[in-house]
Amino acid sequence: MQPPGFWQNPPEKPGLAARLLSPLAALWRLAGERRLARGEWLRLSVPVVCVGNINIGGTGKTPTVIALAERLKSWGWAPHVVSRGYGGSLHGPIKVVERRHKASEVGDEPLLLAAFCDTWVARDRAAGARTSIAAGADIILLDDGLQNPSLAKDLSLVVVDAVQGFGNGRIIPSGPLRERLEGGLARADAVLVIGATEARDRLVKRWPMVAKLSVVGAELRPLVTGVDWHGTRVLAFAGIGRPEKFFLTLKELGAEIVQAEALSDHQPLDRRLMQRLEADAFFKGAQMVTTEKDAVRLPDESRLRVVTLPVRLAPADWQAFDQVLADAGILPKHD
Repeated sequence: MQPPGFWQNPPEKPGLAARLLSPLAALWRLAGERRLARGEWLRLSVPVVCVGNINIGGTGKTPTVIALAERLKSWGWAPHVVSRGYGGSLHGPIKVVERRHKASEVGDEPLLLAAFCDTWVARDRAAGARTSIAAGADIILLDDGLQNPSLAKDLSLVVVDAVQGFGNGRIIPSGPLRERLEGGLARADAVLVIGATEARDRLVKRWPMVAKLSVVGAELRPLVTGVDWHGTRVLAFAGIGRPEKFFLTLKELGAEIVQAEALSDHQPLDRRLMQRLEADAFFKGAQMVTTEKDAVRLPDESRLRVVTLPVRLAPADWQAFDQVLADAGILPKHD
């Protein structure tokens, strides 16, 4: 399923559907608040950096974790990622091995992250963190852990898409939020707003409570290596939170999108689906292209037929990004 359109209505005009679903949203909120209140908030022997969101998906969380891991490694740290492994069958704690595990076992995001940093899947985040420390981690990157109360965090970074913002400001299923915005921001130390400068400014203006925290701007930029997309006919498919972002990136690179398949977030790329897409691409004379996160879910027999377009986080100001880490006591280990 794709998010319903009314989730993006202005907060002052939520729409009839959002109002009718408010009782269910209240139950979701109460369950979440009770879970947070009962949390252990275990303090570990190493720093814990949480990268999370208040929205459901599509904010740019995975590229943010990759950027943090790369930055910390360049500073002399040994970061390990701990993830729940959404969509995977393994409970863990288990270290993700890129060439051995499948997305159906560990989830697509951990499988992608494992290419950049030691990554662990654990339904019990505290157990996963302890296991990673025993394996040599001196700092934990907690993937999608803002609503997880098992660990105390030294830094909680909320990631938000500048265009999507916080939608109508309501909680699931009445809106796109996992919890009340006020509650999520109260547990956060900084907000990373991903998008063009104008869109970032509009978000902060619409949601002034964001400005009470450290706000860092960034963009997601395609990593183009030797591929000339200009005029290339493509069949693009994506099962991410906001597939339209991927399609827009291809258009901005000059590609001619002859077919755009917006799949559900984390949707399995089974053989039947891929056969249909491959047939469409053949008859339309188009190159198949997908995201880096979708690529890890491709069947082996389809990998050579699909081109991957990766994106990387590009902070507007690395100094501001580094300052957020410094404010949490996380500094380079060498000059």
